[in-house]
Amino acid sequence: MKTRDVGTAGKNVIKSPIHYQNIQEITELYLSAEETPISVVQHFLERIESFDPTYLSYATVMTDHALQQAETLSKELGEGKIRGPLHGIPVAVKDLCYTKGVRTMGGTAVLEENIPDYDSTVVSRLKTAGAVILGKLNLTEGAMGGYNPKRSVPKNPWDTDKWAGSSSSGSGVATALGLCTGSLGSDTGGSIRFPSSACGLVGIKPTYGRVSRFGVLDLAQTLDHVGPMTRDVRDAALILAVISGIDENDLTTVPAMALNFNDIENMNLDGVTIGYSENYSEEGVDGEIIKATRNVLEILQHHGATVKNIELDDIDSFLPAWKTLCTAEALNAHSSFFPERGLEYGLWFKGWLEHGLSVTSQEYIDASRQRALCNGKLRKSFVGIDAMVSPTVIRAPHYVDDSISYGPMDDRRGTSFQRFTIPFDYNGYPTVSVPSGLNEEGLPLSIQMSGHPLSEPMLCRIARTYEKSLGLTDFHPGLQS
Repeated sequence: MKTRDVGTAGKNVIKSPIHYQNIQEITELYLSAEETPISVVQHFLERIESFDPTYLSYATVMTDHALQQAETLSKELGEGKIRGPLHGIPVAVKDLCYTKGVRTMGGTAVLEENIPDYDSTVVSRLKTAGAVILGKLNLTEGAMGGYNPKRSVPKNPWDTDKWAGSSSSGSGVATALGLCTGSLGSDTGGSIRFPSSACGLVGIKPTYGRVSRFGVLDLAQTLDHVGPMTRDVRDAALILAVISGIDENDLTTVPAMALNFNDIENMNLDGVTIGYSENYSEEGVDGEIIKATRNVLEILQHHGATVKNIELDDIDSFLPAWKTLCTAEALNAHSSFFPERGLEYGLWFKGWLEHGLSVTSQEYIDASRQRALCNGKLRKSFVGIDAMVSPTVIRAPHYVDDSISYGPMDDRRGTSFQRFTIPFDYNGYPTVSVPSGLNEEGLPLSIQMSGHPLSEPMLCRIARTYEKSLGLTDFHPGLQS
């Protein structure tokens, strides 16, 4: 395995192993002929073989497929052909995303033999851009809170006794461990942002409709988002640009100009107004997270941003409606299997679907009204600001073990844990979660930047400014490389 020197003359030189290098660094290795896609993919597959039996992030490792892709891409590279910005970059996808000829289980037992005959749009776009798909990543059953007993529970690499986030837990663990350069997750109530926070990653929940959901198994159609999880903002932005765009197979996708992140390194935030709500961001929130969030504001102000106080109280009162909406829509998504094959479901998700059976039409209408009211409150608070800063979660990852993960349904996190996530699944506004260091226990902290619809370029520029200013170097679990 080769390493690459990072730094400038006169400064300490840090050698970063390939599995922790970003997309630009790996691409430079290819262009300089120091590495090839086949050598890099082989390295990642060996690393998966070494570490994943302990951390359990992969549901299916696509070894043969990945090596075939890498061989083809290496040959093309030698001929001077570059497919796109991800040429030869090893990535992995949550096992909700259809992959032609490779099973897509969604964390369930009922879909154990589901072998699609086509790729999801996001997988197709990754391949078109030259990415190598290393495999399919584990997740909670149906992309909710607990696991099916036939599926493995990924372990948080910062502390295996702590929550790895749900539902894109495998995406978080694999990316944090350097078992892929980046991954795809999905987010219905926080499922990109929770594992990004718990595992110390950048996670983008894009604008609803920015990324096609065609060929991605549903949890709740009106709430589901698909987005990237990476170790830095630039990689997340690049992957988002690749997978975004209108799709005739998904009528919920929005017609929008192609994403342009050319300004992402511009740290001059003059004229940018950042909203901050003290009661929303600090009430009931862990003190170390509050301190980290306030530090974000100071850094952004240093770079020219204006911070505006906004009122955003009582958001927690709108959160319970999410369970009504999500259980009812999840039941609809699993209507081919539940309740007829209910015994094949794990205790956690079975309880979730049973709750969906009990939801009346009136309750769903009332919950939809609560969602609309919450959206209105947020819409009003966003007047006059370009983005809002908040924590991603109210506290660091909690203790968990397999007896909890396999169910039955628990409430260890509480509804308020989703204070900063659910509202932006309700309204579809984009968010970027970014690591903000470690707490006293050595667990990752995370902050969230939220913006107007289709404002991902602005959000990523703000997030990148913070990321560069914070200067986290080699921010990954302290394992043997």
